[in-house]
Amino acid sequence: MPSKGLKIKKELTYDTTENRYVKWMMSRLVDKLEYLYGKLTNQKWRKVEADQELLDKVKDMIQKLNVKRKNPFWKEVGVLNRLVMSLVLQMAPGYRDAFQIYLTVSKGLALQGKFCQMSVKDVAELYECWTFLKLGQLLRRKYIHISQDIVKVNRDGLFVRLDTNQSAKRVFKHPVTDEKIVLMYQMVEKNPTTTQKPDSVLSIEKKGKDYSFNYVFDAKYRIDFAVEDSFYGNRYQTPGPLEEDINTMHRYRDSIVARQEGPYERTAFGAYVLFPWKDEEVYQEHYFYQSIDEVNIGGLPFLPTATNLVEQFVERLIEKSPEEIQEEGILPRGTREEWISSLDEKVLVGVVSTEEQFRRCMQETVYVLDPEQLKTGWQEAKYVALYVSKEAGVGRNGVRNYGQVKDVTVGEDGEVRLTVESWVNLPDVIKPVNYGIAGYAMTTLAQLKEAKELPELFMKSKDELTVWRMLRRVSDRVKVELDAEHLDKASGGESYRFKDVEVRMNSEDGVIEIVKARVQRVVEMEELRRRPTGVFREVLRVFES
Repeated sequence: MPSKGLKIKKELTYDTTENRYVKWMMSRLVDKLEYLYGKLTNQKWRKVEADQELLDKVKDMIQKLNVKRKNPFWKEVGVLNRLVMSLVLQMAPGYRDAFQIYLTVSKGLALQGKFCQMSVKDVAELYECWTFLKLGQLLRRKYIHISQDIVKVNRDGLFVRLDTNQSAKRVFKHPVTDEKIVLMYQMVEKNPTTTQKPDSVLSIEKKGKDYSFNYVFDAKYRIDFAVEDSFYGNRYQTPGPLEEDINTMHRYRDSIVARQEGPYERTAFGAYVLFPWKDEEVYQEHYFYQSIDEVNIGGLPFLPTATNLVEQFVERLIEKSPEEIQEEGILPRGTREEWISSLDEKVLVGVVSTEEQFRRCMQETVYVLDPEQLKTGWQEAKYVALYVSKEAGVGRNGVRNYGQVKDVTVGEDGEVRLTVESWVNLPDVIKPVNYGIAGYAMTTLAQLKEAKELPELFMKSKDELTVWRMLRRVSDRVKVELDAEHLDKASGGESYRFKDVEVRMNSEDGVIEIVKARVQRVVEMEELRRRPTGVFREVLRVFES
């Protein structure tokens, strides 16, 4: 007969083999990161300063892993003492993710790919790869990195895709305007005759435009040293890129084209040679550096110790407004006059104050002007837009429709009838925001399509229009304050507001005041006309302060 009975008590434990393996993985990663941190801070072989951003990132990783390991949950888990071959690690949610991350980081110590093979490589090819990687590093300092396809993960580990036979791409975002910036390597561009493949292409999106502005940066590992009594030395005096390389940039810019529901259009706005030279200060006097401001073609020195000119230039391209870029473009003769005339197509914005008047306008596709309200310049109107007042009582008040003028007739009593082809609905109603129109007001078709609020239609001076477009890149809700309640009776814009920033136009003193709380910057209006990008940077500095 049994003399004693066994008493079994079940207890829940997390001290499993799989959890021990996860704890071991964290410890192993801490060891590897500490080893990497030690190498990065070792002063013995390093000639340049350490990348503080990278050091902070590695240190943060170590700290986070150590905090995880000190969690009470992991204190109950023991030490791994045998090899683990478990389907739980490979298949179970959580374990599978941790196992994959550990393998990815571990494999990252041995990058794979043709680019990483230890073999003799052409210096020119290495320079091409370095320029692309360095441009990406410069962009990452000031803009938000979104994605990249240079380093990819496969079953063998981290794989580097960067050679002359395939393309690569890095995507960034402007921290304020949210405009997308794409850096492409070996981008293939086909045209009706030949295929072009520049080394690096910087593609910049601008708010309000449905196309990108492309710039070619082509690495050329050669330089003319301007030897005394040579043709290059006599003509340019200082070392610089070869003339034939500059001619290649002309070919790139003119041959990269695209077609969208019409004739072919040039998509590259500039092309620049990157060449190995270190004396940036002297080179600024070179003919091929100054030609960049003239025709957007030229050369820039680019070495590990000479990156300032390229960095400043790329930042300037990104901060420029689309209007400023278009003005710098080289156009076929006669295009500018045609372009300006299309931009200045006048629109007459007329008031509709009753329901009966609104229905008549819509049904008869006509707008009638009172002869007593006529002012000089109404004959220039090629379009008519309807401002429906609150008194009309036909839904939301504001500017809702516009149409192209087909015919103009004057009655015996002097009444002017503007007949339009058809009424077109605007994408969004242009809101009055405490402003109105007494009779009618004149604006342009471009402003009508871009405006969100009624005061935005009132841009009589080029300075006001430039500032408004500049601020619209930062915010879609820019409040415009005029010096009169009615649009057609105002003489000028007093200020612009977005978020907590106010931009005041002080025409009497010829300055622009940018104010945010106690921060205030004053910029000359002449600076706005001469270099709008500098004013835009001042706005960003105040906004981010």
